[in-house]
Order: sequence, then C-alpha cells, then structure tokens
Amino acid sequence: MSRIELVEVSPRDGLQNEPRVLPTEDKIELVRRAIDAGARRLEVASFVHPAKVPQMADAEAVVAGLPRGAARYVGLVLNKRGALRALETEIHEIGVVCTASDAFGMRNQGMDSAQSLDMACDVLRFCHEHGRPAQVTIAVAFGCPFEGAIDPTRVVAMARRIAAAGSIEVAIADTIGIARPGEVERLSAQIAAAVAPLPLRVHFHDTHGMGVANVMAAVRAGASTVDASIGGTGGCPFAPGAAGNVASENVAYALSDAMDADLTKLVDTAAWLNTRLGRDTTSAVARAFASG
Repeated sequence: MSRIELVEVSPRDGLQNEPRVLPTEDKIELVRRAIDAGARRLEVASFVHPAKVPQMADAEAVVAGLPRGAARYVGLVLNKRGALRALETEIHEIGVVCTASDAFGMRNQGMDSAQSLDMACDVLRFCHEHGRPAQVTIAVAFGCPFEGAIDPTRVVAMARRIAAAGSIEVAIADTIGIARPGEVERLSAQIAAAVAPLPLRVHFHDTHGMGVANVMAAVRAGASTVDASIGGTGGCPFAPGAAGNVASENVAYALSDAMDADLTKLVDTAAWLNTRLGRDTTSAVARAFASG
C-alpha cells in the first residue's frame, strides 16, 4: 500500500464542538503530544468569529505558541475575513470550506453552495497572491442534515473547479457521518480521477460507526490524505447530530502498514485529552489498550 498522510485535526475540529473550552496552553500541549506521536501535518485553529465558535477564539495565540520545525500547521477559514486573519500569523497553510448544500451553507457561512464555492476559489487566489498555499474542503459531500442526500455529480463538478482554481489538494468531508463505504469508494474514485494529479483528502465523522471503514474505502479509491482526531473528539457546531471525528488511533491501527504513528503515544494522548475535556473514551483502539 502507498504511504498515507494523516492530518491531525484534534486541535481544531476535535475541540470546536466540545462544551469545555481548553486553555491556550493545553491546545499547544496537544499539538506537541500529537507531533511526538508522529503527526507531521496538523489543523491547529480556525479563524472564525469567536461568538460562533468560542473554542477557537485564541487562534492567533495558539499559532504563535506552537513548536516550529517539526510539522506543518493548517488554519481553517470560512471566508476572506478569516483568511486575512490567518495570513497575519505564521500558519503554513490555509484551509477553506465550501458546502455542497445550500441550506448548510446558509447556516454555516451565510452563503448558498454556489456562493460558497465562488468564495473558496477567491480565497485560493488571494492566498496564492500572498505566497501561502491553500486547499478547499467540500463540506456535507455525502449528505446534509437539512437537505438529505447530495448529488455526487454536484460534488465532482465542485472538485473540478476547486482544482482549476489552484488548490494544493481537494478534500471531501462527511460532515455528519452518514456515508457508507460503497458510496465513499465510488465518489472518492470519481473525484480522484477528476482532480488528478492533485491529492484527494478525506474527512469522516463516526456517527454511525463507519469512520474507519469509510477511510479504508476512500484509500482503496485513491485518497492519499486522511483527517483524523486523537480520541475521536470533535463534531460540527453547525451540523446537528454530528458525532466526533474518526479517531487517529483507530486510523493508525488500520493503516499501520502505510502510516507512521506511535500507537501507544496516540492512546496516551487520547486519555490525556479526554480527561481535559471531561469526556469518556470513545475509540475502540483506546479502549482495547486500556483493557490490556
């Protein structure tokens, strides 16, 4: 199997929907622990209005305090205002979100799907002009909590336009965790072919327990980059019912032949993070390690 890149998203997506807000020093410690466990690319903050996502209000302070030289850091933005904030920091990459659903887009960004795609392509060009690499994630690519199933041809067309606009990769997100492996494999194959030679990145939530199965289906279809969150933390503040992300330790266990990660350190960090957040351990690998 070809090497698969893990993007550790616990410092961003793993925290943004948790009721307990971690202090800045704990967020920096989480990044340090993740790097020690093998992470080399991490989503560390989102530059959004603090009233909407208070867990990310200290984005600039987090980025300023991160260890340098050991990993690449990604900052998420929802619009050009967020990109302007991100560009004022030393973040390595900028991630932009557009949506495959009009209803979700209006609740998430105040834009319908077409407007969010226009915005994402504009932000890509803006970041390129400022010498900063950027990529786009298509949210609710498999289904929306308000509109239901999403037409795959719509997602493929969006991916083609994103690739043409200069994204360094194209990502698809199962934002509410409803996808099944068969449909993941089909859509991933279509998008991988449509955007080649750009990498395909995938982002899954574990609402129905299909997170790892969907990761494996996407990898079979050509995905080369996988988002995951230590401890299975996370969710989306704009997606009712969305469960946590697929756990990094579960993904690393499943892809042990294709991914460099220290499982013991991932599990230890999951226990540390769950304690800080006051939540129970949810990942199967962490529970297996705990039981001996």
